[in-house]
Amino acid sequence: MESKKRKPIVILMADDDEDDQALCREALEESRLINVLKQVDDGVELLAYLRREGDYADPEASPRPDLILLDLNMPRMDGRSALKEIKADARLRSIPVVILTTSKAEEDMLKGYELGAASYIAKPVTFSGLVDLMKSLGQYWLEIVQLPPHREP
Repeated sequence: MESKKRKPIVILMADDDEDDQALCREALEESRLINVLKQVDDGVELLAYLRREGDYADPEASPRPDLILLDLNMPRMDGRSALKEIKADARLRSIPVVILTTSKAEEDMLKGYELGAASYIAKPVTFSGLVDLMKSLGQYWLEIVQLPPHREP
């Protein structure tokens, strides 16, 4: 069977912790998966990026993500509120959102799924655990899942 060349997926990470952002970037690089990682610091920036507003107006610099990694606890607008807005917007709701957070609270997990998250994952405590997680996430979203085609607003 001939293997077809995969197009890199665009991953948009919304997390206010600069260390977590850097670790995720390093873990994705270490996992050797073909992808583009974009990062924003909170839910307000996430929605501006998705809606191509302000600094994110250029589609070349801010491509539509194939996958969103979403932290729950962020300033200005938390992940729960951002997820609710994403899933309420017909132009954005098809983008899969994976909650990636330190919270292991059952209430947060249940609320995340209720709001439309595709997955809920507690952040690993070690870098090697994060690399393993990114490998698994990448393999799943690159090799197994069929992502919806891009439909620009």
